[in-house]
Amino acid sequence: MPVPKVTIIGAGLAGSLLSIYLAKRGIAVDLYEARGDMRLEEVAAGRSINLALSDRGIAALREVGMDEYMLAEAVPMYGRMIHAVSGETKLLPYSGRQGEYINSVSRAGLNIALINEADKYEEVAFHFNERCVDFNCKTGEARFLSGAVVRGDTVIATDGAGSVVRHAMMNGGVERFDFSQFWLEHGYKELHIPASPDGGFLLEKTALHIWPRHKFMMIALPNFDCSFTCTMFLSHKGDNGFDKLTDDVSLMRFFEENFPDTIPLTPTLVEDFFTNPTGNLGTVKCFPWNTNGKALLLGDSAHALVPFYGQGMNCAFEDVRVLDQLIEKHGTDWETVYTEYGQLRKINTDAIADMAEENFYEMRDAVADPVFQRKRELETLLEHTYPDYFSKYSMVTFREDLPYSVAKETGNAQDRLLMEICSGVENVIEIDLDDVKTRIKEL
Repeated sequence: MPVPKVTIIGAGLAGSLLSIYLAKRGIAVDLYEARGDMRLEEVAAGRSINLALSDRGIAALREVGMDEYMLAEAVPMYGRMIHAVSGETKLLPYSGRQGEYINSVSRAGLNIALINEADKYEEVAFHFNERCVDFNCKTGEARFLSGAVVRGDTVIATDGAGSVVRHAMMNGGVERFDFSQFWLEHGYKELHIPASPDGGFLLEKTALHIWPRHKFMMIALPNFDCSFTCTMFLSHKGDNGFDKLTDDVSLMRFFEENFPDTIPLTPTLVEDFFTNPTGNLGTVKCFPWNTNGKALLLGDSAHALVPFYGQGMNCAFEDVRVLDQLIEKHGTDWETVYTEYGQLRKINTDAIADMAEENFYEMRDAVADPVFQRKRELETLLEHTYPDYFSKYSMVTFREDLPYSVAKETGNAQDRLLMEICSGVENVIEIDLDDVKTRIKEL
């Protein structure tokens, strides 16, 4: 009996992890990547919003024995550190339970680790510098810029938000193909806070730092080398937009007015700002994700998210884990596997896409609101007092067993109730926790 053979387009995080899962099942994998081998090349700067690895992603890594390896080089973050213009700070914990935190990891470091692990399997063959330029939905053939034409038993497209395979499905390859793309008015720019002269952290290392300024914001995530990767989110145009920051003078004036405490921390601010590219932020939704078992869209190619819930990678890794469970159930009957996969995942990827957009406005605006801060304090108290209570953030981030769609529905109902309660008090100590827990149960 011939060995099943899968063609994966895209050797990013999802594609590399998927190749390991398939290889462990004895399935042969040809993995094609448009870029060169990142293990041999300098990784381009300016495009990395640091990754927040949480329970869903950790669960997927655990199944291939890579969780402890990656966590050993991650920096735990226990909450959001809010920075006011005045320089005052306030920590909003992510959870009131022990042992619940998210992990700041390097995108390039994780990708390289996954490629190295996949390379250990004889079933996996990497093909770098091979850009996919077309896919034939009828024959299952993938065409590459080099002239190569490839056809395996099936193609799995992990080629990101600009997926060539998805474009082929859209352009007549699949009947009644639904597609939507929503761009935020904001873009992002990567900046850098180095380690201190003695090799330590210049900011609190166990927090995700946020400078919320209502219409714009900046965040910073710690790195294993004691530096921070900063990301500034501004509108592309208009007041306080990227188009207004055209030279050193306008940039420094903007930082002096809005982020004065960061100026001593960012010695390469001007160079980073004018050298690093300005990225776009958008959400992609589409369906169906497969074409007669010949191809499947997975990860960002099916559902690109904005980064504000820290779930893009975690969601894609969960995609891989669910797909593997269905291969366990149905074998390599790809049409059956892909159809059930879409039924299971679509409702949940739509839910996390919506929550990620909502969380942008929460991080930008609400975290500086005293009522919101009281709500977070109340949620922390509830989680500390009642182990069976989970805030919406905790349901998304720390409940690998809970579908995103359930977290969204339940979490939004809880949020409305708690905001109402906290708007009527000045201090959460005044609140009867037992009464709140009863009201939550009645939702």
